[in-house]
Amino acid sequence: MRANVALRRREFVVLSCAGLAAFFAIWALASMLGTTARQFLPPPWVVAEKFVELTHEPFSGFTLQHHLLSSFARFGMGFTLAVLIGIPLGLILGWFRWLDVIVSPLLDALRFVAPIAWVPFAALWFGTGIGGPVLVIFTGAFPPCVINAYRGARYVDQHLIEAARTLGARHWQIISEVLLPASVPSIVAGLRVSAGLGWQSLVGAELIVASSGIGYVLVKGQASISTSIVMSGMIAIGIVGFAIDALLRRAEMHLQRRRGGDR
Repeated sequence: MRANVALRRREFVVLSCAGLAAFFAIWALASMLGTTARQFLPPPWVVAEKFVELTHEPFSGFTLQHHLLSSFARFGMGFTLAVLIGIPLGLILGWFRWLDVIVSPLLDALRFVAPIAWVPFAALWFGTGIGGPVLVIFTGAFPPCVINAYRGARYVDQHLIEAARTLGARHWQIISEVLLPASVPSIVAGLRVSAGLGWQSLVGAELIVASSGIGYVLVKGQASISTSIVMSGMIAIGIVGFAIDALLRRAEMHLQRRRGGDR
C-alpha cells in the first residue's frame, strides 16, 4: 500500500515537472522565434532576472517583498473579516429557518455580483485608502464562507441535534457545540475557495484603488511598457496564492485524518 502511494507521488512529481518544463520550453521557443516582439514576450530567463532584481531594487517606491506584504496585509484583513462574519452567519442561517427565508434572497443576489464590480463603489467610499481593497476582498471571500457553513449546518446528523435537545441544550448551545464542530470539514473546504477568491479579488482591487501592492506593480509595469515586470508580478501572485492554498489544503487533510482516526 505504501509502495503504491509512493509510486503515485513520484508519478505526480514527474508529470508536474514535465508539464512545467514543456510550458517553459514553448515559452522560450516562441520568444526566440520572434513571433512576438521581445518587449511584449520576453524569454523566461529575462523575466527571472527581472524578478530577482525587483526583490532588491525598489519599483514604484518599494521592493517586490514590500509590495507583497502590503497586499497580504489587505488580504488578511478582508479574509479575516469574511471568516468572522460569514461562518457564524452561515451556521445561524442553517439553524433558524425563518431567518434563512429572510436573508437568503439578499445573499443569493449579492453573491452573483462579481467582486471587481465593487471596485468603483469602494473607490468612491474609500479612495486609495486601505478600506477599498479590504471591501473588495471581503465581497469575494464572504460568500463561500457563508455557503459552506450553511451547508455544513443543514446536513448535520439529526440524531446529534435530538440528543442535544434531550439534554436541554438551548439554540446557541446547539449552534456552538453541535453544529459548529460537525460543520468543520465543510467550513475548511469553503475556506480554500474563499481564500482563492479573496486573493484574486485583491489583485483586481489593487489595479484601481491602491498606491502599493502587487496589483499596483502590474499597473505601473504596464504603464512603463515593461512586460517582464508585469510577468514578474503575475509569478509572485501565483506563488503566494499557491502557498495559501497549500496551507489550507494541508489543514484540510490533517482534519480529515484526525476525524478518520477518531472513528
